[in-house]
Amino acid sequence: MDCSEARTYLLDRRRGRLDEALRAQVDEHLAGCADCRQEDAADRELSVALEKRLPKRPAPASFKRSLEEQVFPARPRAWGRLARSVAAVTSGAAAAVLAMLFWGGRSAGDPMVGEAVNDYLRILYSEHPVEVDSGGVHQVKPWFEGRVDFAPVTAFGGDDDFPLQGGSVSYFLDRKAAAYVFRRRLHVITVLMFRADGLPWATLGLRPIGHARGTVTTARGYHVAMWRDGDLGYAVVSDVNEADLLALANRVAGP
Repeated sequence: MDCSEARTYLLDRRRGRLDEALRAQVDEHLAGCADCRQEDAADRELSVALEKRLPKRPAPASFKRSLEEQVFPARPRAWGRLARSVAAVTSGAAAAVLAMLFWGGRSAGDPMVGEAVNDYLRILYSEHPVEVDSGGVHQVKPWFEGRVDFAPVTAFGGDDDFPLQGGSVSYFLDRKAAAYVFRRRLHVITVLMFRADGLPWATLGLRPIGHARGTVTTARGYHVAMWRDGDLGYAVVSDVNEADLLALANRVAGP
């Protein structure tokens, strides 16, 4: 097992997702490769920072009141206890999840949006942001075969405005993702592709993205365009301006 292959399994290894034989191969490689041990340690620390050290701000009282009024407009007696529990919500993320469940919308506190931003930051600050350098999409796409459990589909392989830098294996919540890394001048843009089944996709507030419909959200200073197309989900994330982000998203989704 070489370094490129071993690094695609590091996150799987830490999450206990490898079978015994494959884990033994990765462990053997790590035992003899100082560079990959350093990569594993750095990525582990980044995971801790993303998952545990980012600030969690309380939701404004006005938002909680608005949520309660829209979910429980008549405030019948039978709902009183549940309504009071909604009013007691103090986490922006928890309130957004409730809003999503009832409204089908997408907000900055949505766990799918948060995961997309975390995955972007993981790639941005990785020592090896791409595991396969780009010679074009026809070189990057075949590299994912056997590394993710689906076939990535994109209508766009990069151009002068958005050159494709390469690709890497990532994770989106509980599943593997194929990450394509583009640039826009000095900005990095990640395009994540992953299996769409079983995720809480928005049904309201959708806007056209290429031939599909999805959402555009800003979270922690990063723009996130997200949509579903058949069996695959897509998330495009960057600190580039929203117009440029949508320009790339439209290319990826296809006309």
